[in-house]
Amino acid sequence: MAHEFRDEADRDRYAMYVDGELVSVLDYRAGDDAVSFPHTFTVPSHRGHGYAAELVAHAVGDVEARTTKRIVPMCWFVGKWFDEHPEKADLLSRGAAD
Repeated sequence: MAHEFRDEADRDRYAMYVDGELVSVLDYRAGDDAVSFPHTFTVPSHRGHGYAAELVAHAVGDVEARTTKRIVPMCWFVGKWFDEHPEKADLLSRGAAD
C-alpha cells in the first residue's frame, strides 16, 4: 500500500491517500505565530488502521520542519496525540508565542 501525504493549502488541510484514495484529513488554520488543528476526519470505511495518527504525525513534523510556529491542538484527537508524544510538547509553546 502506497501512503501519500499532501498539504492541500488551497483547502487548509493535510490529507492522506492510500493507493490514491483519500482516507484521512486534518484541517488547519495558520496564523502569524501558530497553526491550529481544529478537526481530524477519517473516512469511516478506513477507520481503525491508525491513519489519523499517521497524518497528525506527518503534519506536526511538517510544521516543525518548515516553520517556527507553535501548534494549537483544538481537536481532541490532536490533543490526545500530543499526550501520547510528550517529546513533541515544545511545539505547543515555541517561537514568538513563548
